[in-house]
Amino acid sequence: MRQVVLDTETTGIDPSQGHRIIEIGCVELVNRRLTGRHYHQYINPERDIEAEAMEVHGITPEFLADKPVFRDVAEEFLDFVTGAQLVIHNAPFDVGFIDAEFHRLKQNHPKMHDCCTVLDTLVMARQMHPGQRNSLDALCKRYGVDNYQRDLHGALLDSEILADVYLLMTGGQTALSLGADSGQGAKTDLENTLRRLSDDRAPLPVISASEQELSLHQAKLDEIEKASGGNCVWLKS
Repeated sequence: MRQVVLDTETTGIDPSQGHRIIEIGCVELVNRRLTGRHYHQYINPERDIEAEAMEVHGITPEFLADKPVFRDVAEEFLDFVTGAQLVIHNAPFDVGFIDAEFHRLKQNHPKMHDCCTVLDTLVMARQMHPGQRNSLDALCKRYGVDNYQRDLHGALLDSEILADVYLLMTGGQTALSLGADSGQGAKTDLENTLRRLSDDRAPLPVISASEQELSLHQAKLDEIEKASGGNCVWLKS
């Protein structure tokens, strides 16, 4: 199974108002394994960028001035994603912008749903965690994904983070198949993901009990010992 985890950055929030894509970032998963293949492209939108959008992603018109326009990268992007399942957080936003870019080319390009299937991790998260915050940052905190580099949004960085979150969100499904022929590979994949996420983390602090806490603990054990007629299992270990 080939999946492409995708994210975009844009000049604003509504393609119907002429806003454009300025960055596309994708990472490839095959059979739930990161392959190392990715697609990343900055794009000259040929228009201004709203100040609110720049506060989110930090990408300026000056930086994009010498970057290719969408028509020059459209075929390469389409070749990378065609036939894959796209994994996107809040898919209608990104898919809507991509479809608008292809429509603007006035060629017989398909819509994303015609050449790919789409899995929306925001919908998945809302089903798994109803009533809770399910932004990508909230999911990183919930699943222990290190996003310390994410001071600003970036399409490639966010797609890499989403890939980690998605694998952890669906880890329970992997565990159910451990008895199957492909189960050991799935288990190894999840273990490798968890190991990679923990590589750069500082060790957890070790906090020892104070003398007062130890005294209170012993008093509670003595109370249990007396009440149980000398059968407090914690004093026998």
